[in-house]
Amino acid sequence: MRLTVFWQRMAEHFGPGYADTFARDHVMSELGGRTVHEALDAGWDAKDVWRVVCAVMDVPGERH
Repeated sequence: MRLTVFWQRMAEHFGPGYADTFARDHVMSELGGRTVHEALDAGWDAKDVWRVVCAVMDVPGERH
């Protein structure tokens, strides 16, 4: 998954204004105690990060 697609999906689910705030502030144990930004910076694949976000935030299946 390209980062542009990842950020599109984040904006579609959380709204354009909140997506970055969520990604910057929400620490998830499933990402090793990291935020979305930290996980991506640490080399996590965007698709894997998106899967974690979907699982943790109950993103509807059609948005996966």
